[in-house]
Amino acid sequence: MAEIGEGPGTVPEHERILQEIQSTDTACVGPTLRSVYDDQPNAHKKFMEKLDACIRNHDKEIEKMCNFHHQGFVDAITELLKVRTDAEKLKVQVTDTNRRFQDAGKEVIVQTEDIIRCRIQQRNITTVVEKLQLCLPGELNICNVTFSLVKL
Repeated sequence: MAEIGEGPGTVPEHERILQEIQSTDTACVGPTLRSVYDDQPNAHKKFMEKLDACIRNHDKEIEKMCNFHHQGFVDAITELLKVRTDAEKLKVQVTDTNRRFQDAGKEVIVQTEDIIRCRIQQRNITTVVEKLQLCLPGELNICNVTFSLVKL
C-alpha cells in the first residue's frame, strides 16, 4: 500500500535515481539529486530512507567481502612475519660468511706478500751468483754448487 505523499511512480523513480548516482560521474550527481527535491513535498525523505537502505546493503556486502578475505589476509601477514624472520637469519649468515671471507682473504694477502718477497730474494741471489761467476771464473765450481743449493 502506498504511503501518504508518495506518488505511484516515486519508489521506482528513487530506484532509478539511486542507480544513476551509483553509476555516473560525480559531476552529474547535482542535477540528479535536484530532481528528488523538485518532485513532491516529502519525496526527499522517502529518498533518504531508500538511500539509507542502499547504504546498509552496501555495508553488508563490504562486511561479507572483508570476512571472506580476512583469513587470507591473516595468513599472508603470518607468512610475511615468517619471511622477515628467515630474512634476518639469512642476513646474519651472509654477514658471518662475508666476515670469514674477509679474514681468509687477509691471510691469502699475507701469504702472497711472503711469496713475492721470497721470489725477489731468489731473483737477487740468482743475479749475485751470475755476477760472481763473471768476476771469478776460476771459482766457477764453488759458485755452481752454491747456486744449485740455493735453488733447492
